[in-house]
Amino acid sequence: MPVCPDCGYDNIAGIDECEKCGQSITELTNVKPTSPLAKGLVKDSIDSLSPRSPVAVSPEESVGNVLNLLVNNHIGCVLVVENDNLVGIFSERDALIQLNTEATGLKQRPIKEFMTDSPSTLEGHDTIAFAVHKMSLGGYRHVPVLTDGKPTGVISIRDVLRYATERQQSA
Repeated sequence: MPVCPDCGYDNIAGIDECEKCGQSITELTNVKPTSPLAKGLVKDSIDSLSPRSPVAVSPEESVGNVLNLLVNNHIGCVLVVENDNLVGIFSERDALIQLNTEATGLKQRPIKEFMTDSPSTLEGHDTIAFAVHKMSLGGYRHVPVLTDGKPTGVISIRDVLRYATERQQSA
């Protein structure tokens, strides 16, 4: 992974500009993908993963209702949205770490007290490789997808693994 000589940011291979400062790093990224999977990861956008429509809740939604949404919809996260703007994300991991055995006693509290504020996001045109890089660096299993600044989808590591499996099987 090329490290930007200007700001020191660890960028994903194959990009032309530093993700942090925008400086050209073309000369550092001459690595060419060779396998069909590697080529697809740097070429295909996350739109090709068909991101799921997000389940959104207000910041005032109760923890109990959000937990029911996760279970009843068989999903790993909900987006917390206020006035059509993403303000947070609450995932099954948040439930395990922040609520844990106290979930019953906290079920009437608003989800805003337990959500992850200002989550990292992706745009539909971002490459799958960029998404994997962002998920890996941040330790994310779910990332909201925005279109024109508004939440329109969610991708998960399962979506990426499904893509990789399909690519490998078709090669």
